[in-house]
Amino acid sequence: MTVPVYLRIRHEFEQRIRSGALAPGSRLPTEAELQEQYAIGRATAQRVLTELAQAGLVERHRRRGTFVTDGARQENLLRFVNPALRGPEIPGRHAVESATVVPAREAGVAMPGVDDETPVHRLRRLKYDLDDSVIAVELSAVPFALAPRLQEEDLDHLTTHDYFARLGVPAAKSRIYIDPIALDAQTAARLRVPEGQAVIRLRRLTWLADGKLAEARWDISRPDLVEFFLEQTVQPSADA
Repeated sequence: MTVPVYLRIRHEFEQRIRSGALAPGSRLPTEAELQEQYAIGRATAQRVLTELAQAGLVERHRRRGTFVTDGARQENLLRFVNPALRGPEIPGRHAVESATVVPAREAGVAMPGVDDETPVHRLRRLKYDLDDSVIAVELSAVPFALAPRLQEEDLDHLTTHDYFARLGVPAAKSRIYIDPIALDAQTAARLRVPEGQAVIRLRRLTWLADGKLAEARWDISRPDLVEFFLEQTVQPSADA
């Protein structure tokens, strides 16, 4: 299917905002400027700016214009479960805490369908945002037989779906679980928040086309630095 024009333009601005190319306080083009720049109608330009505002990425002020916000980062959970999407879900660098090969029973994340003694890569990383603040702790486990040379990669920048795509690994489906938990002492220290604080843990399972598990992973993000939402666009613009 052809991507609607308004959605393509909106995604372009989202990427510029999330990458830091458009810093907080930056002014976005007006509706008239968008119409001229992209050769689109007024309804499409208006929808682009309105949806960016609804996502919490910009604020619109009558007569002043539209400006990038300085609030919590917002991420669409649908990105986490789409094996076809490339690149990090949240812009920013990783820092590897540990990268080891352990039996699946010691992975630290449930791996359904994988025998307890199966060797797996266990990768624990800290995720930093564009301000270089620790925003999340990530733990992932990948069967060793599926990617025996995984730890030869640049693990500070590795994203699993990208890696599988380069290897030709047929990752076919992902599912995300949303678990409310209380932070243990070690994870709380990594995130620099109080132990026992209630947070959301995103737990993702990715399967191959043959139904075998490709990766098990969880992410715990600081609730004051990132917000998650679900959004699915179904109605294209009239002049998209």
